[in-house]
Amino acid sequence: MPEVTFRPAAGTRDNAGLYLLLPAYRANNTTQVSRCAPTGGKVDERYTSFADFYPFYLSEHSNRISRRLHFIGTLLVIVTAFYSLLSGRHLLLLLLPIIGYGFAWVGHFFFEKNKPATFIYPVYSLAGDFVMFKDILTGKIRF
Repeated sequence: MPEVTFRPAAGTRDNAGLYLLLPAYRANNTTQVSRCAPTGGKVDERYTSFADFYPFYLSEHSNRISRRLHFIGTLLVIVTAFYSLLSGRHLLLLLLPIIGYGFAWVGHFFFEKNKPATFIYPVYSLAGDFVMFKDILTGKIRF
């Protein structure tokens, strides 16, 4: 599988606090293009499918340290969930959001310097965490 790279497309600016052009989509026979500020700007595009959302999700995770923190957080969530269920210590399940979001948000606020997509797209963002985890495990995305 080819490795996913995080280079801006032609005509876009890099992730140094400038705007990043997101993929266009068709709605009502018009092409709309959205912009998102990597430093926490407002996302003005409404994603209606995970397939449309995931490229945006990856663009918000271009920093390698942030991706590593997401990976570690997701791994700890999986391990804690299994341990909790197998050991009968079900109260540990209450820690899952703290573990997962804790690592991810450190990545966003201190390394990516952007606002997590969780605030606007909670379900797609959670799915994106697990898909990116799988993509890192399979080598599609660089750890």
